[in-house]
Amino acid sequence: MNETEIKAYRQRLNCSFEQIDHVFEACIEDALASLSPEGVSAYLDGATLVCLTGRGVEPVLSYLEEMPGMIRRLGDESLLETVAQTAWKLSRNANGRSIPMFLQTLGEVSRRLTSADLLRNYCELVLDFMRRTSGSIHGNQNATLPSPSLNDLLERMPQLLHELSCQGLRNWIEYGLQHYPNHPERQRDYFCLQSADSRAVLHRERHGTLFIDHERKLHLYLQALWNTDDLLVPYSSAFDQLRKPMPYYDDRGIRVPDVYDDLVADAGSPPSNSPPHGGGESEGRPPAGGVVISGLDRYRALLAHIAAHKRWSTPIVADNYSPFQRVAIETFEDCRIEQLAMREYPGLRRLWLALHPKPAEDACDPENESCIRHRLAMFSRATLDPDHGYRNPDLLEFLARFHELLADSDSSTQDMAGLAIAYIARTRRQADLSPKVHFTDTEVDYRDDNRHLWIFIEEGDEEEQFDEERRPQDTEETDRLPPRHYPEWDYQAKTYRPDWVSLYEALHPSADPAYIDELLARHRGLAKQLRQLLDRIKPQQYVRVRYQEDGSELDLDVAIRSLIDFKGGAQPDPRINMSHRHDGRDIAVTLLLDLSESLNTVPEGADRSILQLSQEAVSLLAWAIEHLGDEFAIAGFNSDTRHEVRYQHIKGFSEHWDDTVKARLAAMRAGFSTRMGAAMRHAAHYLAPRKADKKLLLILTDGEPHDIDEQDPRQLIEDARRAVHELDQQGIFTFCVNLDPRADDYVQDIFGQAYTVIDRVERLPEKLPRLFLSLTR
Repeated sequence: MNETEIKAYRQRLNCSFEQIDHVFEACIEDALASLSPEGVSAYLDGATLVCLTGRGVEPVLSYLEEMPGMIRRLGDESLLETVAQTAWKLSRNANGRSIPMFLQTLGEVSRRLTSADLLRNYCELVLDFMRRTSGSIHGNQNATLPSPSLNDLLERMPQLLHELSCQGLRNWIEYGLQHYPNHPERQRDYFCLQSADSRAVLHRERHGTLFIDHERKLHLYLQALWNTDDLLVPYSSAFDQLRKPMPYYDDRGIRVPDVYDDLVADAGSPPSNSPPHGGGESEGRPPAGGVVISGLDRYRALLAHIAAHKRWSTPIVADNYSPFQRVAIETFEDCRIEQLAMREYPGLRRLWLALHPKPAEDACDPENESCIRHRLAMFSRATLDPDHGYRNPDLLEFLARFHELLADSDSSTQDMAGLAIAYIARTRRQADLSPKVHFTDTEVDYRDDNRHLWIFIEEGDEEEQFDEERRPQDTEETDRLPPRHYPEWDYQAKTYRPDWVSLYEALHPSADPAYIDELLARHRGLAKQLRQLLDRIKPQQYVRVRYQEDGSELDLDVAIRSLIDFKGGAQPDPRINMSHRHDGRDIAVTLLLDLSESLNTVPEGADRSILQLSQEAVSLLAWAIEHLGDEFAIAGFNSDTRHEVRYQHIKGFSEHWDDTVKARLAAMRAGFSTRMGAAMRHAAHYLAPRKADKKLLLILTDGEPHDIDEQDPRQLIEDARRAVHELDQQGIFTFCVNLDPRADDYVQDIFGQAYTVIDRVERLPEKLPRLFLSLTR
């Protein structure tokens, strides 16, 4: 193309940035080679429109550089206008700052989507996201506030498309839009993949073969074929793109990816039409020009390789070798253990060969690139493939020496180290030190990172990288346990918000137990009436429990039989004691107290706060249950947003009603809000395992569930209702004692008919124990 034609095309591009002139010739030549004349015209018009958005030269350069290649891949020139119009609409809606990121990531996005229709859908998705997350200070339809999270979403879009299908991506985005429409910071955390629920939903929507779905099958594979029972620990590759994690094993288990996609192997590779070692059926059908390796077979290939390392590899001192030598030793050792594994299970050759890249012999330029990875990948391929076709004399010589070492024995890791060092020394080139490393067709993704091969005597960068997890971390002592994460029911989406609530549990602080004794003395008359009632319903009949090694008295019949056996030379039965228990009641009870701020109010007609009345009622109830001998626990809860639900243990099932428990009850303080569903689920965590015929969760509250970070008044009510249903499935009966005069508006929605409303709160100390006795007769 001559200079006049270039100037003519440049004039048609109505954009005066000088930086464009430096790249325009290369861009227009690429466009002319890829586009029709109409397409070239649309290309220049689109670049002009992008320039008119007023976001500087960067978006224009991205458009000029990316669009010709995109059209070549997708084959639809109408995308030129679609992309330019999308950028223009972003600029007209207060979101112009997102245009550079939209265009910068578009090339990788198009490579993942692979079709023009999907790319058009993607542009519509971006615009829909922009409209739903942009705001206006006037409340009208014209957005004046930019989307807080659009730029973050666009930045991570290539990563998301590597992990999700298009439908999965839409579901993941829809979840964030539904749950964070009015919280800009939390919305940003979600779309930046920083929040726990963002990662949980991403994991749920990921495509491919999930490890969690095949964990048992893979465990059995290891046990049956490799006689090993190591723990398999999945890791995610979705959140660490800078240093992509690799499989490895240590004394704590084998780390494997949490998901593997089906892989299309080169048609020249031998097909893996059946799982290794025989048995089973092929998963997936090969498309034209390639062979599908299922995600499950990729897991099998990885585990077989690691199991072979565990059986035949021995660690060696790393400090004696250079980084180049270590890379070579790892490759040669990988080849050795695979040869030994294929002796036992010949079918592995087909699987590993299908997954192993086949580097072309002349693909790396030894004068301008570091070819060390390329040479080692060729050697590795040649050990698996007898028909490798390589002609390099050094490679063929060392390949023969490799097979000679393994001809009559298993050889050793130390032998491979010597051979690998000799190979590196023989094939070394000056360009091996170049920072331009040839990586194409050198990554064998079913192999681990070989950290188990090395013993480090002097600490350096390498062992810091491999053993980062093993270094002890400086941690501060805390006064509470790490948080437990509970889901929360979204009644609008009809699904759970995974790991939504963080619950912190702790032992309640203590105060003076004499305060509780004073409260009990104040209700001495009521306590006397309760004692008479308790004596009537308390189980009186004792039942013998025989055949006890430890008991309250000797069981003479069993003791005599044991003595006869002993005298006769037989093994005597040591269970010669017996004990007694009451017959009639087998109940476990948890009393869950709402400790929200509203308990500090003094109800009309009373001279004490609801908190003080609750202390009196709970004291009388605890005294009554202790008198009956039932198992019971007491806990209180409140919340300060979903990130901190506080659950405080006042009395455990194994504790008696004594001064220690009274001291905790005396220290009760009210504050914050009432996120009831999470507290109920956590109470069930302790109540469900109790071995009792009847399990009762008794909730004492003075209002409806609410929290300051939830705008929908129905959300926490519906979640509590769902929690009641969950507890019912676990065999726990839930009953609510509500002190709110307006409770009829919502309490039945949560608990059905299992509730009572106490309008006169000052009578709570009298009514609560009687209510419990009526529930447990």
